[in-house]
Amino acid sequence: MKSLRLKDNSQLYKSDFSPVQKLTAKIADKTLLQLEREGVFVFPEILRDAEDITQEQLILQSVNESYRTSNVMGFLGYGDERMVIESRFCGSGEDFFFRYLLDRVLDFPSLVEFSSDADISNRLFSFFLFLFPRYLRSAMRKGLFKKYTHRRYNDANVKGSIDIARHIRMNTPFIGSIAYSQREFSYDNHLMQLVRHTIEFIKGKPYGNKVLANVKDEVKQVIDATPAYELSDRLKLIELNKKNTVGHAYFREYLPLQRLCLLILRQQKHVVGVGTRQIYGILFDGAWLWEEYINSLIKDMFHHPMNKSDKGAQRLFAGNFGRIYPDFISRNSERRQIADAKYKPMENIGNRDYLQLLAYMFRFDAKTGYYIYPESGKSHVQQLRMNRGSTYDKVTPRDDVSIFKYGLQIPINAPDYGSFIKLMKDSEQAFIDLF
Repeated sequence: MKSLRLKDNSQLYKSDFSPVQKLTAKIADKTLLQLEREGVFVFPEILRDAEDITQEQLILQSVNESYRTSNVMGFLGYGDERMVIESRFCGSGEDFFFRYLLDRVLDFPSLVEFSSDADISNRLFSFFLFLFPRYLRSAMRKGLFKKYTHRRYNDANVKGSIDIARHIRMNTPFIGSIAYSQREFSYDNHLMQLVRHTIEFIKGKPYGNKVLANVKDEVKQVIDATPAYELSDRLKLIELNKKNTVGHAYFREYLPLQRLCLLILRQQKHVVGVGTRQIYGILFDGAWLWEEYINSLIKDMFHHPMNKSDKGAQRLFAGNFGRIYPDFISRNSERRQIADAKYKPMENIGNRDYLQLLAYMFRFDAKTGYYIYPESGKSHVQQLRMNRGSTYDKVTPRDDVSIFKYGLQIPINAPDYGSFIKLMKDSEQAFIDLF
């Protein structure tokens, strides 16, 4: 097995990728959307208004004789080659920071194997299983998926098209029943059956009940809606769902659920990646994880518009023009503050970022703005005071408008995950005290 470990937001020489040349060729200079179409699972699913992660973002971008990584973390494989993209705050061992973000944001259980020597196939399978409840809940908010299906009957209540061949075969000599088929609008369709098979598969695992504990109502709805469930139909349903993906815009949340179910059920038969010529893996948006993590710390003090779910949109101009999604708007309207979560080093927060935050501050009459980014050293605060005047007359700094760059300290050399959590709690408290 050939493998390579690298970190997000880093740059390595192309020669460093020689152990995984085939895999590198498959992902280099390809967008997330392209990789998703080739079988890689992207979390969260790519949506229209995402700013930090987009359909055009590259996992590995060619820069002269080097490759540059982005905000994305995760696991990729092709044949016997494996690639692990860790957070840049990972030391030589386990990636405690990535694990902590998943714990806080997605409530990942300790059953997911994170250690650097853990088999990537097992890690991928664990990720897919524990993402299932989140995607099931998201899809079921739209209600059960309903679709026209063809049902075959053999009784005296003829309501559809008579199936002559089947009727002769089943009803000779004639005893009063007619073989016919009918097109019905039903919940018990190929997609809901796929979800049911995935639920039954997870329930069969030793930790299955724990995985499904928070979606008991959704699980019951799926079971009640699929009375035609038969274990022997699993392979047929997998093939049927591979050919018939969700196309209706209203049920778009069912598309990633369908893809996830296929990934889980197809791995029942073989270890991930073994014997396949396709690229596979799972990628997480580090910028989204960081933003949602910061929200978990300051949600009592700040509103959190969410562009990925079209919630909390604001407008720059009257007449419903200029839709914007500031990361955080303080709940205190008399002393308004705007905060922006940035999953990148402080030195990479530059002009475009400044213009965006200042526009938000101007829109909401805020005098104070914050950039909140992860810092590998000690927590760091830099104040940037707004200028008044121009170089054509006189430039002086203002005392009433400032932007702060706050680096939340991420412990790098914690000996174990328990120690890492304790150190993170200390950093979080210092950060909360800032507000």
